Amino acid sequence: MITVYGLPNCETVKKARAWLQERGVPHAFHDFRKQGLPNERLDAWLAALGWEALLNRRGTTWRQLDEATRAAVGDATSARTLMLARPSVIRRPVVEWSDAAVSVGFDPAEWSQRL
Repeated sequence: MITVYGLPNCETVKKARAWLQERGVPHAFHDFRKQGLPNERLDAWLAALGWEALLNRRGTTWRQLDEATRAAVGDATSARTLMLARPSVIRRPVVEWSDAAVSVGFDPAEWSQRL
């Protein structure tokens, strides 16, 4: 089973979920706001992808942080702390594929190859 993690109002998440639905690909959706961010999943994503790939420095949440908070994020530990406090700073969607691979972001060409 594929699990898509993110926020339901995120445009990229909407596109990704629609893409899967159009192709009849069964998947589960995990809403960071309603269901929270599981610590053990975040640790697995950090190990698989690295904190730099997960941290969305272009998003609204990042831009709204004060300069001191942004400057304090310089390694996996500080990024993890911020992501747990503000899951919306995570680049979306995070996808756990049925083969246990993890990806972040939506790329239709890459996703077609995975399926």
